[in-house]
Amino acid sequence: MDANLSLEKRIEAELKSYDGCMGIYINDGKGTIIARNENEEFETASTIKMFILTSLFDEVEKGNKSLNDMLVFNKSHRIDGSGILKSMEEGTQLSVKNIATLMIIISDNIATNMLIEYLGLNTINDCIQKLGCTHTKLHNPIDFNKYTKLGTTTPKEYASLFERIVEGTLISAEASRQMLGICKMQHYNSMLTKSFPQYFMDSDNYEEEIIYVASKSGSMNACRNDGGIVSTPYGKYVIVLLNKDFQDGMYYPEHPATVFGAKVSRLIFDQYLTLEGSLK
Repeated sequence: MDANLSLEKRIEAELKSYDGCMGIYINDGKGTIIARNENEEFETASTIKMFILTSLFDEVEKGNKSLNDMLVFNKSHRIDGSGILKSMEEGTQLSVKNIATLMIIISDNIATNMLIEYLGLNTINDCIQKLGCTHTKLHNPIDFNKYTKLGTTTPKEYASLFERIVEGTLISAEASRQMLGICKMQHYNSMLTKSFPQYFMDSDNYEEEIIYVASKSGSMNACRNDGGIVSTPYGKYVIVLLNKDFQDGMYYPEHPATVFGAKVSRLIFDQYLTLEGSLK
């Protein structure tokens, strides 16, 4: 292929008119990595919840915690933001597994704080460091009245979680399997899938699920992020898109970060399918 038409050049062309900074890390699992600003630090927003989930499974693996433990939602946990626990009665009891599932699939902020309290901020950050993610940190519990910063990571470090899930090495093979199952149920993946052909995303077209996305996104005023695993008949690839420094802080489906992120995601999707499981 002519160098002027390389995948990297096509991505750069798409981003010429984007007013923000996009960090990109894509691994096709066959030796090709596409990266842009991959070591630059970005606000995590809710993508930090994947690191919290990883820490939970690490503590379970060590025997320090159990997915079957019951936690009680009480008044001290009540905060604003995404999720459904804020609509439930105080005193409601849920298992740690169900709380973790709510944290990921609908990005429940109360569930997140309950897990931070259950695990401990230091335990979570120690786990992150042991994973080799030296630029990633959970700074605070979620409380928009007290803190403007939630977490920090890089595209490469965030992608490393999903790379290890694909390999079955994130904490353990069983932990990786369970985390993959939770991420497959995630409701908010519009940046990754917005421009995918709908035929592939409609499970009614197939007897079995042949294309799925297992991911975790995150948004705050200063960032719009998404990342995860795209599984196809030709294999799986990991894609992370982190965004900052854009001008428009409003939340709406056609936000430029989402639109341009979706364009990049579609370029990768088309290339991977065209080359039947690789990017080059």
